[in-house]
Amino acid sequence: MVTRRQVVGAEIVSDGRVHFRVWAPKHKEVQVVLEAGPDAPRGFALESEAEGYFAGAVAGAGGGTRYRFRLGGSSVQVLPDPASRYQPEGPCGPSEVIDPLCFRWTDQAWQGIASVEGQVLYELHVGTFTPQGTWTAALQQLPYLAELGITVLEIMPIAEFPGSFGWGYDGVDLFAPFHGYGIPEDVRRFVDRAHALGLGVILDVVYNHLGPEGNVLGHYADDYFSRKYQSEWGDTFNFDGPGSGPVREFVLANVAYWVEEFHFDGMRVDATQSLYDSSPVHILAQIARRMREAAGDRRILIVGESEPQRAGLLRGADRGGIGFDMLWSDDFHHTATVAATGNREAYYGDYLGSPQELVSVLKRGWLYQGQWDLRQGKRRGSPALDIAPAAFIGYLQNHDQIANTARGERLHVRTTPGRFRALSALLLLGPTTPLLFQGQEFAASSLFLYFSDARPEVTEQLRQGRRKFLKQFPSLATDQMQAQVPSPSHHDLFDRSKLNLAERDVGSHAEALVLHRDLLLLRQRDPTFRAGQRRGAIDGAVLGPEALVIRWFDPYGLGDDRLLLVNLGVELRLSVAAEPLLAPPSADRRWRALLSSEEPRYGGQGTAEPETEELNWRLAGHAAVVMAPAPAVADEVRNPPGTV
Repeated sequence: MVTRRQVVGAEIVSDGRVHFRVWAPKHKEVQVVLEAGPDAPRGFALESEAEGYFAGAVAGAGGGTRYRFRLGGSSVQVLPDPASRYQPEGPCGPSEVIDPLCFRWTDQAWQGIASVEGQVLYELHVGTFTPQGTWTAALQQLPYLAELGITVLEIMPIAEFPGSFGWGYDGVDLFAPFHGYGIPEDVRRFVDRAHALGLGVILDVVYNHLGPEGNVLGHYADDYFSRKYQSEWGDTFNFDGPGSGPVREFVLANVAYWVEEFHFDGMRVDATQSLYDSSPVHILAQIARRMREAAGDRRILIVGESEPQRAGLLRGADRGGIGFDMLWSDDFHHTATVAATGNREAYYGDYLGSPQELVSVLKRGWLYQGQWDLRQGKRRGSPALDIAPAAFIGYLQNHDQIANTARGERLHVRTTPGRFRALSALLLLGPTTPLLFQGQEFAASSLFLYFSDARPEVTEQLRQGRRKFLKQFPSLATDQMQAQVPSPSHHDLFDRSKLNLAERDVGSHAEALVLHRDLLLLRQRDPTFRAGQRRGAIDGAVLGPEALVIRWFDPYGLGDDRLLLVNLGVELRLSVAAEPLLAPPSADRRWRALLSSEEPRYGGQGTAEPETEELNWRLAGHAAVVMAPAPAVADEVRNPPGTV
């Protein structure tokens, strides 16, 4: 009996042969056709198994052998493997046998991602992260990311997709790393090097739909896709209908495959709300379980995207939940964007961008936890007051939100430099887990646009879909702006989305990078900030129309608290400071500035001490100031608090 690692695909087995297994219930016979050797193409009949599987071992094949499956005895219908490990010529070309044991891992001492707390995520698109757009080029930047203070890389989807460029969310071969970024061994080399530098690596995966071009699953089985549900992006997997058992196993095998054979430290599951399943055990719960089983003793991180903000994803099975570790928080992004830009169109209309919203989202992770949403005409979110802030991922930018602007512009272009610096401090010091989008740390000049190198007819569908989506923004619904929505197949969009890494050492870009490094260093090394992701570690208050204060409480009870003053409006002077969070920790200490976002080395104009006895409190406009207690000088203790 053949021992396999996964239920489907081509695997080199112990006797040196290659064992092929495929689910093809639509057909009575399946052959594997080898496309190499003197007698190529050579067809070998696979044996029929239960539930519509076909399997068999073939001698004379090995790593690098290219093959296809011939379905139903037809000489015409010869297709790539639905579970191909590599598509060197793209989705429509032959599949290639990959031997994962050829790679020599050096990460045996790597224990995985230590905990939910203390992480800093970095979203990365391999094709645009470097000018070369390859795993090999990205690997060269790993020391830079580790030195910056990043702890976990979140890689945008890499499943094989048609064309030479794309975001990856329209992948069609879930087991095959996109050939344009390099060979599978390059992916392993990247992860291995990341682990050597102390970086975790999680993979963004899409199980809610497959792309419209190059998807061959329907040729093998009618039951791959649901007859009951439709996602907003197209056909969705059949997780609960007739024939769903092998479909579930296909997806679960994919989960285990990335963790076991590539040593990924977890996944970010895209659009969890669109994985429809009425089974007793939801497929998301099985995904989480299979991922942890595949990791063994290695600690992994399971992240989800949940537009409806379903807190049950973060609770364990013992509490009726799914068992994810973290969820993205659109609420953080949306309220911060309104505060930074004043834009309240479309989904931004659910937010005021007020200081109270910023305080609440830091303390509670989500702003919407079951309240009525007038715009959506339904309740949004679910109660999550029991969940620690670290389980929520906050961000000022991500791939979607940059591309959803009129021109793919980054936040620092759409607001003032001071506001961008101040909000960066709020993000990187706050109790939620921060995520940076590639290049954000140096205020990259590159855009991030929606690009997809698909067939002309598919491209036009994508362009029209993009126009329809952007029409929810009144300013983008005008004829003038709609006409400017480009075809995503323009190579120029891809090129303009690539980072210029040389900017990191130049002018305002270098100043932004220094700010991000200092903030991340403070988050990592300061004991009070480091402990700030537990429940109850912070409190906050509104100080003015666009001003707030956040206070971190010393976890050791020594009074070594921290303050963060943020003022996104005009300079604010508080002659009356009737807010207890502004009080010093003890009578013999006073607040002193520890870091200001307006320091000249960050590109700012300088900041005076916020608290003086002459002015009481003065909060500079468009600025954030971190304060720490220091011994009071003699004249400051002449009438300490509590004396008569």
